[in-house]
Amino acid sequence: MTTAIPHLTTLRLELGEPGIAELRLDRPERSNAIDEAMWQELREAFAWADEAPAVRVVILAGSGRNFCAGIDLAMLAGVGRLVAHADAARSREALRRLILDLQDCLSGIERCRKPVLAAIHGACIGGAIDLVTCCDMRYAAASAQFSVREIDVGMTADVGTLQRLPRLVPEGIARELAFTGRSVDGEEARRIGLVNRVFASEELLLAGVREIARTIAGKSPLAVRGTKEMLNYSRDHPVADGLNYVATWNAAMLLSADLDEAISALREKRPPRFGD
Repeated sequence: MTTAIPHLTTLRLELGEPGIAELRLDRPERSNAIDEAMWQELREAFAWADEAPAVRVVILAGSGRNFCAGIDLAMLAGVGRLVAHADAARSREALRRLILDLQDCLSGIERCRKPVLAAIHGACIGGAIDLVTCCDMRYAAASAQFSVREIDVGMTADVGTLQRLPRLVPEGIARELAFTGRSVDGEEARRIGLVNRVFASEELLLAGVREIARTIAGKSPLAVRGTKEMLNYSRDHPVADGLNYVATWNAAMLLSADLDEAISALREKRPPRFGD
């Protein structure tokens, strides 16, 4: 796969500071609602970040007043036409395959071996919750408003929220949000564990998230990728399986150039310099 930055129409992707890719949802006139193109481009962008050696961490943010208003309602309204078939069974099969594909577009964030930090301001609604729960960490401006809104349009959330949100917040809270569709502000999101930290403004949010990204980008890339692999695996498997997997991983990856450089840097009292 080429590591040239892909051409994107609904996202803005930049390699700024060393090791840090910044990806912005870029449909501000629609509050960054996720249309057909954006679903596919999210998968493409994170596949690129996964493969690009120069990328060590990704920041995901939104352009304009809001982070993301969820799935584009015009896309949702057009689903029936998209999967139409004279045979009802084939139509339902097509809808199932469409849902699975949308799920995969967001699961690409978890597949990306590099940590993904979401910087959230303004509205984060519906499909946007599916999106940010795929990220490794979430940070919010005080202005942020979170809502699992699918219940209010008569549907069951189907691209990740109901599977991932209960792993981030207490299950009773996840159920309350999913059943009621009520909004949670930035401070409540921090209290329930949905976000790691709240910043007073969008400017402070981006500055704070960039500082965290710099810290991660300065660590061993191999160790960071292994850490994400182990955390994701251990989340979904028993402790014994996780211990067995990390033993196998480190049997292959522990004795690395990064380990040698980290030890040398500690001895010489200098910052380490890791290769990509």
